[in-house]
Amino acid sequence: MDLRNLEVLAIHKYPEHMEECCKLINDEWPRSETARMMMLQASCDTLPTSLILIRDRTLVLGHCKLTRIPNIPESCFLETVVISKKFRGQKLGSFLMTKVEEYCKNELKLTMVHLSTKGQENFYSKLGYSVCAPVSIYGYSQQPLQSINKNYSNENIVAKPVPKENTSVRVNIPPPPPPPPINNGIIPISTLKSSKTYMSKVL
Repeated sequence: MDLRNLEVLAIHKYPEHMEECCKLINDEWPRSETARMMMLQASCDTLPTSLILIRDRTLVLGHCKLTRIPNIPESCFLETVVISKKFRGQKLGSFLMTKVEEYCKNELKLTMVHLSTKGQENFYSKLGYSVCAPVSIYGYSQQPLQSINKNYSNENIVAKPVPKENTSVRVNIPPPPPPPPINNGIIPISTLKSSKTYMSKVL
């Protein structure tokens, strides 16, 4: 295929291609058309952003969504990366990824990107991606340390009065439970578990 006729565009600037892009994505990962269209319509200049690979401004060949990573502001998460089944095996995936990375670097001013995959590790390795620790696009709670200490202070523990008839019996009040583990003042809401391989690349 002649790559000179290909472009990668932000779909919110070309909404006329949303319906075709929705069908392309759902052909790979079936989902409610309404939910999929809402995802595409949420695309904007400052993330999340849906980029489409298009030929001659008429035929949608691929898609990639860029999502913010709350705890890594210098990066974004690449997801829903797909090439039309009819046009696979023509290096369009590599072309799409190159243009997506250029967009992240030049338009979003990011210095790295993250993604997760299951079965395509070799493909991304050839593009310069390396295995990394899992990341979350949902972030973590920002509960201040002061509130943690307050919740676990002795002043919040009220001992029940000892009945008069048992005044000879000593009641031992157990110590308060220890606070949850703290990592730089951030408490994870949950432990991130996944069977996918997480990878990253410095731009």
